[in-house]
Amino acid sequence: MRDRLPSRRAVLRSGAAAAALALLEGCGSDAAPSDGAEQSSAASAASAASAASMTERAPGSYAMPAEWLPHTRTLMAWPALEEVWGDQLPAVRQDIAHVAQAVARFEPVVLMARPDQSAEARQLVGAGVEVIDLPVDDLWARDTGPTFVTGSGGLAGVDLNFNGWGNKQTHAEDGQVARRLLDRYGVRRIQAPITGEGGGIEVDGEGTLMATESSWVNENRNPGKSRDQIEAAFKELFGVRKVIWFAGVAGQDITDCHIDALARFAEPGVVVIHRPGPDTPPDIWSRASDQALEVLRGATDAMGRPLRIVDLTEPDLSAAPDRGKDFLATYLNYYVVNGAVLMPRFGDKASDDRAAGVLADLHPGREIVPVSIDAIAAGGGGIHCSTQQQPEGPRAPSSPGPS
Repeated sequence: MRDRLPSRRAVLRSGAAAAALALLEGCGSDAAPSDGAEQSSAASAASAASAASMTERAPGSYAMPAEWLPHTRTLMAWPALEEVWGDQLPAVRQDIAHVAQAVARFEPVVLMARPDQSAEARQLVGAGVEVIDLPVDDLWARDTGPTFVTGSGGLAGVDLNFNGWGNKQTHAEDGQVARRLLDRYGVRRIQAPITGEGGGIEVDGEGTLMATESSWVNENRNPGKSRDQIEAAFKELFGVRKVIWFAGVAGQDITDCHIDALARFAEPGVVVIHRPGPDTPPDIWSRASDQALEVLRGATDAMGRPLRIVDLTEPDLSAAPDRGKDFLATYLNYYVVNGAVLMPRFGDKASDDRAAGVLADLHPGREIVPVSIDAIAAGGGGIHCSTQQQPEGPRAPSSPGPS
């Protein structure tokens, strides 16, 4: 466990919440009912509208494709520092190897590793995963790597100026990952005018973006910047027309409540939201979920559709209290790859099966692949946090020669 540094985020079912770490005020929009079960006719039309709307790039010249569209490859990183993980580092590396192997069944995987650690990484991940020498500090490729966008100019990567989640963790190498990776592959780098992380945004590919105020409108990333200024940057960088903001939770975890542990798009017009279990006592995280639910019930997307909301209930870990207070007990941090969905498996069979059924309904035609990630989850992260997709685009980079 990370004894010397804050965890990436406190467990979503934890009852501990300091009074000073208050929920931020949220923002709603455009009232519309949601039943959480029946898909509205507007949402049913999402697929038909998708092909046309994907060509819309206003106001910027690039747009971020939805995660469920085809990928060229997945990027991952090999955890490097014992000072971050302590004696859990070997177990975390095993988990990363298992995730990389699972992804590699469906699409190419490029794993970044420090040159002096790449041999061990290759041995653990096996021949099916490409390991490249590129210095990293930690495993969170979603946050440290570039966030890819596509447009008439081809493929580009947005560098969100990673600063260790507001200077909470060492990031001497991780702060350079996006630039170094884009340079290596010859992909255009777009340096963002704001600071944040890839796990802090969620897009539907049709002009809508979701984010929490706590992880963006925060002095530890964007001092002096208003929500309106950050929203304008989102629209320019990611080609979106509408931003749905949630309050989130400031200061309770290292990410300040990333959106990818709170709400995700399953398809245009459909949002899956993390919900506490029926026996979970009210706490700051359940209140964040409640606030997000209220926002979603009154929101429409960039196409003017009301949103269908689907609950994804956390696992019951009451039989395993030794997993640690920072354990990220949410199924929401899943990852959509070509032909499959990788979801965390927590060992509560009833909960695991229920979550797999929800994800299968949300992603028909894709194989649901459960992966045990207890060591990663104990550090406050999940499968989505540890991966970053490179979408197929007009121009995909070819693999470079030896470094």
